[in-house]
Formats: sequence, structure tokens, C-alpha cells
Amino acid sequence: MNEDNDRGENNKKSNRLLGIGLAMLLVVAAFFSGMQVGGDATDDLALDASLLSFFTTSSRADSEANLSEFWRVWNILEDKFVTSTSTDSLSADERVMGAIAGLVDSYDDPYTVYLPPEDAEQFAEDISGNFSGVGMEVGTRQGLITVIAPLADSPAENAGVLAGDVVVRIDGESTDSMTIDEAVQLIRGEQGTEVELTVYREGEQEFRTINIVRDVITIPTLETETKGDVFVITLHNFNALSETKMAEALLEYKRSGYNKLILDLRGNPGGFLKSSVAIASYFLPAGKVVVRENFGGEVDEQIYRTEGKQVAEFNSDNFVVLIDNGSASASEIVAGSLSEHGAATTIGQNTFGKGSVQELIKLPSGASVKVTVARWLTPNGVSFSEGGLEPNVLITRTPQQVMDGEDTQMDAALDWLSGNQDIGEVAIGNDLDSLVQ
Repeated sequence: MNEDNDRGENNKKSNRLLGIGLAMLLVVAAFFSGMQVGGDATDDLALDASLLSFFTTSSRADSEANLSEFWRVWNILEDKFVTSTSTDSLSADERVMGAIAGLVDSYDDPYTVYLPPEDAEQFAEDISGNFSGVGMEVGTRQGLITVIAPLADSPAENAGVLAGDVVVRIDGESTDSMTIDEAVQLIRGEQGTEVELTVYREGEQEFRTINIVRDVITIPTLETETKGDVFVITLHNFNALSETKMAEALLEYKRSGYNKLILDLRGNPGGFLKSSVAIASYFLPAGKVVVRENFGGEVDEQIYRTEGKQVAEFNSDNFVVLIDNGSASASEIVAGSLSEHGAATTIGQNTFGKGSVQELIKLPSGASVKVTVARWLTPNGVSFSEGGLEPNVLITRTPQQVMDGEDTQMDAALDWLSGNQDIGEVAIGNDLDSLVQ
């Protein structure tokens, strides 16, 4: 899976909740989804579910679209369609909602979604934290329903789900052409019930069947530990507590007397934009660009800068950020900014690539529409929506190594901080000598 962003009066997209990154979630739907939540739809966006007002409330739609073909098909179906079952035919309102869903789907963006009233109500419950599920986040990669990351100690993780697993079937139903929201609806369920996932895992010849018992999800925030002379902070998400927890962890780091730090963002699917900016501010001087929010066209970018909270001097020799394909949204924002400003070396694998921002607009019918309104860019203007961020040093970790408890990436980070910097392949375009200062 947010909270209101404090934007200036010039920003037309005020009072919205921003997150990660990423997709409708199986835990808190808006929490990790790169979401902005607006108020009720304005008059020109409102679409009544009545036939008289359908597609007529917007003068823009009237002037730009010829709807005669739509009404022709409507009337053909009204006159000629015969249901193949004994069930009642669709009501006019149900057909209108189907037409709206088709319109939204035509934009071919997995994060732009129409939520009928029942789904919108469920979404609101998820935002409030009243949920149960399996504890993992899903997104789309090359059109496939893909696990971004299971939450630590969640039913999904305990059942063996790994970041990067492709969900092929849910309780026997194929996910081919399925949207994220449809997949979430099938996987979500009551505490104590079971869902069966059929997954493809890279490097394996056969699909895996994973049975997961749903439960109430407890979302972890942060953990600290030491490895030799290195202080390690593992941040699981960017929630409302993350900024405070990070401040406490960094105070513990300073009191420890250690001068080498690892920030582990692997499997961190993101969260609040505000939290990502605040956390980056602990590691960078005041006024540095953390992320650019690009709205396309001629609309000016929204630039988020550090807030003057730096707790120590960090550089690419004494600070490592670990990332992998489960690092998304807010994780990508923080990793990208620290890397490009030369405050840290990123080690691991390419991140997931959730660099878009969604706005949730409520409709008078009780439905909602979730619309991609912007894309996030690194301080240097690099988009991570496609392909994710490349690490400065590429170190792979196979699914088998994960299951066996082998952590090649953590080992590489410790080697780097010990002075052994000949540990892996320097990713193209991420030469440490050319980092932005």
C-alpha cells in the first residue's frame, strides 16, 4: 500500500495521499500503491450511473468523442441479446459500470483502475487498516501478475513466496489477462481461509503450488543489528512510523560509535512519499533533490528536497544501500537519491520499477477511479518506471540461495565496507566516479 501531502497553492494536485509505490495490495491497498487520494469528483468528471447523464456530464467528452457508435451497440444489445442462463440480465447501471471499466481499461495502464461501489468500499476498508490477507504486494511486469515482495514474517513469506514469483493461477483460475485488482480480489479473504497460488519461479522448469492460510497482517517497520563493525538498518516499509523509527535507529547508530552503515531496502515495497523524503533527509545535506514528480506535457515538475535533518556525513565508501527486485516506489526514491548524490553505494539487483503516482477520485455513485497522474524521476531525471533502478554494484541472489539462507548481497556489502571493492560488476551508467555531488 497514505497521508496528505503538503503542496503549495500552485500545485493543482493538493490534499492527496502519496505512496509507492505500487498496485492494489494484499495487505493495505493504498499503503504501498503510490496513491494520492483526492476529494469527490468535480462536476466535469462525475459520471452518474443513470442513462440520461451517462457520457453527457462532460462538455469535453461531447466535443471530442462521437458516441453514436456506443449508443448503437447499446441499443443492439438491448434489443437482441438473450442470456444463455436463467439468471437475470444485467441492469442498466451494471452495463454503465461495465462501459466505464472498459473505458478506463483502454488506457492500458495497470495502475489506472475503475472501482465499482463494492470494490471502492473494500478499498476504503483496506486504507483504514481493517484487513486480512496473505501479506504480500503484487504488481505487473511484462503484463504478468508478479510478487513484488512478501512482508516479513507474513503468511506469504512463511509459505515460501519469494519476490519475483509470477502468479500463474489463483485457486485454479488463470491470471492470464487478469488485472492487479482482480487478482487481489481473488487472493484476499477471511482470516483462517486458504488460497492456493500456482507460481512460476525463474530458473525452475515446473510451476510451484503454494497454499497460504490467510491471517490478519502485522506490518513490520524497522529492525537494527550489527555485523562485525557494521551497523545494519533493515527498513521494511515507509509507513507513518518509519520516519520516527529511522531517527531512533540512527541515534542508536551514532551512540554505537560505528562509522559504517548498511540500509537494507530489499523486499521493501514502499509507502508514503513524505516518509521517503524525510528519511532521505537524514543522509543528505539540506536542499538536495530527493525526487522529481513529472506530470507530463507543459505542467511544471514538483520537486521534493531534503529537509535539513542530516545526522552524519555519508559517502559511497562508508554507506551501502541494499536493493533488489522487491524494492519499489519509495524504496526506489530513497536508493536513487542517495546513489546519485554520492551518499551511498547501492548493491544488489535492479529494483521493481514502480515509479508512477495515482490519484483516487470518488464518484457520486459510490464508485472510484484510480488514475495515474504523474511519474517519479530520480534527482538526475531518470525514470524507474520501466526496468527499475540499476545498482551501482550488481550482485545477484538466486531464489535457491534465498531459500537456503545464503545472502550474497549482504556479504558483498560487508566486503565493500571493509575496503574490498572488487566484489562485482559495476552497472552500466552507474560508475561511482561520475556520481552527482
